Amino acid sequence: MKTVAGAKGRAMGQETKMEMIYDYLTGTQFKHRVDSIVERFEDMQDNLRKERVFIEKQWALRAKQIDLVIASAVGMHGDLQGLAGRSMPEIKSVEGLLIENG
Repeated sequence: MKTVAGAKGRAMGQETKMEMIYDYLTGTQFKHRVDSIVERFEDMQDNLRKERVFIEKQWALRAKQIDLVIASAVGMHGDLQGLAGRSMPEIKSVEGLLIENG
């Protein structure tokens, strides 16, 4: 008899819990929670996009700076070769820059 009463009590408890879950899922509190989660994800996506744009601009700036330094080094090498002619020793690293950067 105790087992039958316990089973009925558990069944009623499950029904009550199911009703509570249903009420929660169909109510405004659940909607607000989901909206809040989605909003945080959208904020994170927007921040990531902004960070990517910033970093890509920084990379482009550094690449341009490197290109300008290379152009200056190659130009200086050419100036010195023009002045010293064949007496200037070969500088393979600068010549490598000429080949790599056209």
